[in-house]
Amino acid sequence: MAIKKFRPITPARRFMTVMDTSDITSKPTVRGLLTKVKATAGRNNNGRITSRHREAGARKQYRIIDFKRNKLDIPGTVSTIEYDPNRNCRICLITYADGEKRYIIQPSGLKVGDKVQAAVSGLDIRPGNAMQLMNINVGTMVHNIEMKPGKGAQIARSAGGYAQVMGREERYVVLRLPSGEMRKILGVCMATIGIVGNEDFSNMVVGKAGRQRHLGIRPQTRGSAMNPIDHPHGGGEGKTNSGRHPVTPWGMPTKGYKTRRKKASDKLIISRKKK
Repeated sequence: MAIKKFRPITPARRFMTVMDTSDITSKPTVRGLLTKVKATAGRNNNGRITSRHREAGARKQYRIIDFKRNKLDIPGTVSTIEYDPNRNCRICLITYADGEKRYIIQPSGLKVGDKVQAAVSGLDIRPGNAMQLMNINVGTMVHNIEMKPGKGAQIARSAGGYAQVMGREERYVVLRLPSGEMRKILGVCMATIGIVGNEDFSNMVVGKAGRQRHLGIRPQTRGSAMNPIDHPHGGGEGKTNSGRHPVTPWGMPTKGYKTRRKKASDKLIISRKKK
């Protein structure tokens, strides 16, 4: 998918880029797949800020995505390809043979009119088809991967994301995740064939602060520009380097410090992500 550039008629336009929208074929047409989600702007039920640098942003409706792919053995056809304001990839509206309609994340290369299906096994290795991991060939690129059977996809859902099937060990399948981590996942978990579309999204340049505000991101103030009472980096005469390693406002190191807690599922990790 192409990235559009602009003539530098303003300072913001000089470097700003946007994704080409020529692949979008329709606006949302199935109202039953849309729902309202109230923007919390980083506040809790008491109105206090619990996540800094967030705001409501532009108003949007949530598209209900079929992450479980549990409509088995019924073929479907891609009716439309649509924009989703809640994620950085496109979504497809699938019309099944029995008349039901569902949204799925668009795999790279999937077009209007293509056929997709979900089953336990026995499907062609084509983008958009979904099967249990233990029935997918070694070396295949997959996305929308479940971590627990029936819970719905949690891994490789963003633009350009994918994992690769590396092998099988008893009832587990070994995957290489987008981070480079090698991990075992139960073979009965569902996964979708292919790579998530809109791969060039990571190359897009926002270009101006106002566009970040539409996305719900508020400005950040550097710790070194604050007073000592407000941040460990604050204070001093003129510009200083704070005299310590970078930390959060609460003193937690921010570069290279491991914050992951031990989990029961750590035993399924074969090798950690690459540094």
